[in-house]
Formats: sequence, C-alpha cells, structure tokens
Amino acid sequence: MKNDVYTKLAAHLDNLPGGYPSTENGVELRILRRLFTPEEAEMTLHLSVLPEQSKVIARRAKLSVEETTTRLEEMYQKGLILKIKREGRPVLYMALQFAIGIWEYHVNDLDPELAKDVGEYIPTVLNTDTWKKAPQLRTIPVNKSIDHKLEILPYENVEELVKAQDKFLVAPCICRKEKKLLDEGCEKPEENCLIFGLGADLYHDRGIGRYIDKEEALKILKEADDAGLVLQPSNSKDIVNICCCCGCCCGVLRTIKQHPKPATIVSTPFICAAKPETCIGCGVCVQRCQMDALSLEEDRIVLDLDRCIGCGVCVTTCLTESLCLVRKPESEQKDVPKTFRDTMIHLLKVRGKLKPSRVASTVLKSKIDRIMTIK
Repeated sequence: MKNDVYTKLAAHLDNLPGGYPSTENGVELRILRRLFTPEEAEMTLHLSVLPEQSKVIARRAKLSVEETTTRLEEMYQKGLILKIKREGRPVLYMALQFAIGIWEYHVNDLDPELAKDVGEYIPTVLNTDTWKKAPQLRTIPVNKSIDHKLEILPYENVEELVKAQDKFLVAPCICRKEKKLLDEGCEKPEENCLIFGLGADLYHDRGIGRYIDKEEALKILKEADDAGLVLQPSNSKDIVNICCCCGCCCGVLRTIKQHPKPATIVSTPFICAAKPETCIGCGVCVQRCQMDALSLEEDRIVLDLDRCIGCGVCVTTCLTESLCLVRKPESEQKDVPKTFRDTMIHLLKVRGKLKPSRVASTVLKSKIDRIMTIK
C-alpha cells in the first residue's frame, strides 16, 4: 500500500500548507481516486509549492516538454493544480493544496459520492488545533454592525477591502452546493464567493463564476448581511477572496462550530457585548447567530462569549441596540499576515513542514518573489 501512487500523492499533499492528513478508514484516498487518474497522481508528485515552467517539471518527470505541458494543462482545467499566466512571462505550474484549493475548484462538477466523502473528511483536513495557530480565513464584521466610535483598521473594513481591488469575480459557494446535493443545508444565497485579482482570472479561465464590478460586489455583501452570513476574507491584509458563510454548510464554520469554544479558534479583532436590560426578547439575533452564541432566558438575551466570533451578524438587526461589537484586548487579537503568501508560509511552519527559522522563510519568500509577483 505504501507504494500505491495515491498513498504517495496523499503524503505529497500533506507536505503542502493546508495538509492532507491520513484517516483510519482511508476516506482521503477515496477522494484522490475520484479526482485523479493514476497518471495525474504521478505527475502531481513532481510539482511543488514553487511555480515552475513545464520544462523544469518535465526533467523531473522524465517526459518530453510537449507531453508534460499537455498533461499539466489538462490537470489545470480539471482543477488539480495551479497555473500562473502573466503577460510577457513564461507560464508556470505549481501544486495546489486540497483545502482551501483543489476542493473549491470542483464546484462545477460535484457528484453525491464525492460530496459525501469530502463532507466526512473536512473536519480532519481543517483541523481546529492547526486552524487556531494558522487560520486560512479570518472573520470581519459587516460594516453596518460597526459603531462610528469603534476603532477599525483598514484591513478590518470590508467595504474598504473591496474598494481597494481592481478585478472582481463571484463564484458559487461549493459548501452550499455540496450540502444541497446531499439534500442537506439551507436556502441561503449560493452565488456569493468573491474572488479578486489574479484569483479571479484563475477561476474565470476554468469556467467558474463570472466577472462583476465593484458595485455588484458591494451589493453581494449587503445581501450576505440580509441573509445572516458571516464574512470571512483570506487571512491577510491584502486579501484574495471573501467567503460569505453559514454555520450549517460552510466546511470551516461547521468544523469550528463543533468546538466548545469557537471564539478561541477564529482570527477576529471583535467580540459582541450585550445589554440584557434593554432586550425585548424578539429572538431575531438567536436565529441569525451562526455559532449558537446567543439564547433567550425569560425574554432576555444571554451571550456565550466562548462561542462568539465577532461577525456582527446579530448586531445589524437588533432594534433596541442591545447588542454591539467591541474590540478585543490586544493580547487576544491574532496577528494578520501582510499577504496570503505569508499566511501559507506560516502554515507550513506551524505544521512542521518548514524549518521554523527566519532564514528558511526568507529563502522561500525570495524564491517566489524572483519567479513572480503575487499577493
């Protein structure tokens, strides 16, 4: 079994930032067999986290450049690897982690068997112990929930984050599509995964989603608040995406929700504060909270701070202003990396896949920077 190409591929994917840990029942191998042919699995073993030209990969694979390029293009179109295409530069290919990565690229070709297997595997691959130390997404509040007196930094302001972008794409939410396929989940809006910049081109090139303008992106965020969805951008100050998530479908929120103290897992600068004495017991906030952090006792709101992730979804519909957001003490706020590349390097270090030294991180960053400029 150790020599099986899918076992080797699983180990290879586990060396990428997001990881691909093994399970007792082997569901992770079933997923790989559904997604990769043996030839594609073998080719993936020759790709790394560094973007490279096909001629470099061909040498490792001991294949012609022509055959290697053909295979890589087919795998890219299937959502198995990444391709970086910049005007005036050689096309580059690199390995793609499973989550967040390969899985999201299969939003257009789901089937019930694959959805069931991935649903079973998500709590393992999105391990909360790792996520607590190096989250791939962070939580920010909807702007409507932020009091004008509350300090908010530019990378915490969702409207400012969107306005800073120059290319926009909206894609279907794979989590809600997955759950609908299994006759589970909810009826919340499905087309609201926002992708920016180079990521927007990668999605569009593969036939996923559609380009939109800034105004529509902001409208989608308004609709997300109306639906009670949590805003989760990439865990970086220079964001690459914003997910609009629910606690019943979203793989990340579902996994975090199962933890007894979700507040300790997420990266968020805010937390809710309650004034039970002014609450009229309407219960709207209880229904909207995606983490079950709110309940009613004798028609008065009760807030479980261990479960609050500071999303502000409860605040925007509180008619009596009995709920508000406050900034966490600085000691309880997680650092937000400058770029998503920095996030991935930190994740590698946390998972023990990169030597925890400044030299190792600097070398990897400089190699990537020499190859390309990417957020």
